[in-house]
Amino acid sequence: MTTTDVIGAGAGAAAPAPVPVGETVLLDLDEVGGRVERTELPGGLRVLTETMPGVLSATLGIWVGVGSRDETPAVAGSSHFLEHLLFKGTASRSALEIATAMDAVGGEMNAFTAKEHTCYYANVLASDLPLAVTLLADLVTEARNTAADLESERTVVLEEIAMRDDEPSDAVHDLFAETLYGDTPLGRSVLGTVESIESLTRDDVDGWYRQRYAMPSMVVAAAGRVDHQQVLELVTAAFGDRLTGDARPAPLRRGEEGSLRPARATGLISRRTEQTHLLLGSTALGRLDDRRYAAAVLDAAVGGGMSSRLFQEIREKRGLVYSVGSALTHYAGTGSFSVYAGCSKKRVPEVLRIVREELARVAAEGLTPEEVVRAQGQLKGGMVLGLEDTGSRMSRLGKSELAYGEYLPVREVLARLDAVDEVQVREVAADLFGRETSLAVVGPYRESDLDRL
Repeated sequence: MTTTDVIGAGAGAAAPAPVPVGETVLLDLDEVGGRVERTELPGGLRVLTETMPGVLSATLGIWVGVGSRDETPAVAGSSHFLEHLLFKGTASRSALEIATAMDAVGGEMNAFTAKEHTCYYANVLASDLPLAVTLLADLVTEARNTAADLESERTVVLEEIAMRDDEPSDAVHDLFAETLYGDTPLGRSVLGTVESIESLTRDDVDGWYRQRYAMPSMVVAAAGRVDHQQVLELVTAAFGDRLTGDARPAPLRRGEEGSLRPARATGLISRRTEQTHLLLGSTALGRLDDRRYAAAVLDAAVGGGMSSRLFQEIREKRGLVYSVGSALTHYAGTGSFSVYAGCSKKRVPEVLRIVREELARVAAEGLTPEEVVRAQGQLKGGMVLGLEDTGSRMSRLGKSELAYGEYLPVREVLARLDAVDEVQVREVAADLFGRETSLAVVGPYRESDLDRL
């Protein structure tokens, strides 16, 4: 888990007071958070900026509140496929012209798709921000999505799935989600399946684009040497007459509360590998749960670094693995806690035994005061250091708006982490580590072997 994932409003928090369309609100102004401003434009498009005077660059992102969680099995992978397809050309620019324009200024342009959102971003010199706004806005509003482009990109997406399958440490994460959440949108891979990608038509993908890429679902975020008013003017010019009407932003994604029980106890991809890759975990807290700050401290202490319990017990004391650690993931309404390890087949039973023993011990006894303080320091330092570049600042703005509906100043997040105590951590540990678990395995095993694990 990245520490920036614990930002936002708490569970049950009152919604922010409505702001008149076109009015700019100052959200933050200090030495840690910079100058953060927000404006809601007609049509529901939201624009957030963070001014960082000490840099010469800027990162711009256009976030769309759609991801693989919104897909049915028939169109699984559509959001990710569309992310690829949008770079193939627009009504006014070819794919080569888009790439050439960005390369000519030494900038970087890319995109990524997640379970609950998609982001298109560009990192450029501050003087080239107008180009970044123009190109990205063109991508998300004027994509052609031709049948010919779809066919050529279909092969690329299938190769990406094959690349994931060839890398056991990647494949085990998708297997774990499938094992934990079952045949649900959260359980399915962002990439889709070979079958779903092969069956997608141009109408499927373009229809997804026309339906989902609407102004109320979009957020424009920029960080670096930027001026909020300039960004507003650039965005207004780039989106043109789409910024009309009195539509409000899309409501905050709440999600349905997931079951506390995993869909399956075990999942296996049988493969002749030198190393067995494991993920053991359970469902966890949704991202609006107030306990997520205590859970973040717990995660850091248990498996978040070289001083964590799992690293010390499994790698340092016994030398059983090269890599071991834990991760905490939040979605709307649910989440997951998991422990990853990679080791030889003969060491798997001992590694799993130690993991289970350590989690049970923490569930029963909690953490020591020293562990809590150390984990708090790790999280706070990691968060501030992780916000040193314009890209991470831009991502924090976009995620805050889409996932939480509000922006928390960095100093407020640090204060909430500081407020966590041993009692809160012990209560969260008893909850999370007392739940039924799922085990995902990629390695030289048969289904009958999993019962012994």
